[in-house]
Amino acid sequence: MTDTFTFHPGSIPLLVSVPHDGRILPDDIAMTMTGAGRDIPDTDWHVSKLYEFVRGLGAATISAQLSRYVVDLNRPADNATLYEGQVATGLCPRHTFDGQDIYSDGTGIDVAARVEQFWMPYHAKINDTLAEFSRSHGFALLWDAHSIASRVPRLFDGDLPILNLGTWGGRSCDAGIAGDVIEIAEDSPFETVVNGRFEGGYITRHYGRLADNIQVIQLELAQRAYMDEATRNYDEAKASELRVTLERMLTAFVSAAKRHFSR
Repeated sequence: MTDTFTFHPGSIPLLVSVPHDGRILPDDIAMTMTGAGRDIPDTDWHVSKLYEFVRGLGAATISAQLSRYVVDLNRPADNATLYEGQVATGLCPRHTFDGQDIYSDGTGIDVAARVEQFWMPYHAKINDTLAEFSRSHGFALLWDAHSIASRVPRLFDGDLPILNLGTWGGRSCDAGIAGDVIEIAEDSPFETVVNGRFEGGYITRHYGRLADNIQVIQLELAQRAYMDEATRNYDEAKASELRVTLERMLTAFVSAAKRHFSR
């Protein structure tokens, strides 16, 4: 483990990225935060645990250790807007998803220092891993794993569907490959949306390069599918049912890519 992420190598050309399950707040940053900020409510709770099974499939994994409040690894380093016309949560967010202040009044943030110290190592590892996959296998796959509270009125209306698949409108993953994954999701017990409110953040958009045989899919899960949202406790019974569908989707992702690139 490094200070910023945990990485486990794999044996197949699939990397599962978990950029928002980190809980660590460096002391010098935590001391400038409000109680709401230190509570880190917008964490993608237990996503790393939920996806532990992928190592048994042979996938590599990378998981952030630091909270997204330190720096959001799924936002561009220049903090450019990803979703026009919607609330932007930001590279170094100052407000929680429900609008509470994360920092005490007057707190300054050295964004450049956080990018260099915390953001760049995570992305360097993703880049190096995908490059190695491409050299060894001729293609690379990235699955960006997320979750969010089922209801976040400031960000979207109503209850979020359970499975929110994103391929940046088809630009980050070949339609044939994504289609096999989408078919499994739509045949599952879980309500599914494709390229809806969550069509893919920076990781999906930056690394999904079809011309270079790099395929990326983002999955945003509604947290009610695998945990108790009120207590933030992991629910193994729910998670076990969800993992059946997750494993089928990831297996299809790899199988479809192998067929596509063997032609």
